[in-house]
Amino acid sequence: MLGTGNAMATRCYNTCFALRNGEEYFLVDAGGGNGIFNQLENAGIPLGHIHRMFVTHAHTDHILGVIWVIRKIATSMSKGKYEGEFVIYGHDEVVEALSVFCRLTLPGKIVKYIGERIHFCKVKNDERVSILGMEVQFFDIASTKMKQFGFRAVLPDSRILVCLGDEPYNEICRKYVEQADWLLSEAFCLYSDRELFSPYEKHHSTALDAGRLAQLLGIKNLLLYHTEDENLAVRKEKYTKEAASVFSGNIVVPDDLERIWL
Repeated sequence: MLGTGNAMATRCYNTCFALRNGEEYFLVDAGGGNGIFNQLENAGIPLGHIHRMFVTHAHTDHILGVIWVIRKIATSMSKGKYEGEFVIYGHDEVVEALSVFCRLTLPGKIVKYIGERIHFCKVKNDERVSILGMEVQFFDIASTKMKQFGFRAVLPDSRILVCLGDEPYNEICRKYVEQADWLLSEAFCLYSDRELFSPYEKHHSTALDAGRLAQLLGIKNLLLYHTEDENLAVRKEKYTKEAASVFSGNIVVPDDLERIWL
């Protein structure tokens, strides 16, 4: 987990993570700035071992860090320090946003690599691709704010991991989520703190909501992220306890840079 915080978090990095298989990494989102470099460095993840990436949506706390990753990788390419190609998957609005951001903010010597060795791959709802020995199926989460995709990944051992992005579950996504071995779900705050953080007004859910959902859908392992950052010292304990009051499976509330073995 490279970051676990919501958009306005300052005590932890914005939510993003990398899936590892062997020596290669599949990066999912990149947070809101060049802090992604610090997170990757502290996690011991070299950019040269990232050749595939997915961007869930174009909100600042998920996509702006991608521009910095592109800049760094293109610079490494120009110095002969990056082998192969870098592919970024995203729906049409993500690809459009990345194209505009790169054209407006990056120098020509960086932009020239886009289309040559750095590729924006536009994916559609229900589309499947093979990444790091996984079959990854992208799906529209039916966001109420901005078009957003999640994904369902069949891991090399045939277990299922589902990423729901950073908004609450929509019933139309049941076929992708039900009976998953791992569910990565946002939990903006505790239900007991809902009046303080107003999660529902921001189109988010609570740890209690995520626990109820996981129980309903037969999830085995529930991972909670994209939280507020005012309770980091007790976040793991309190979020776990609240979700466990309605969910009988395993619960993981990771800190930034925490490794989870799938």
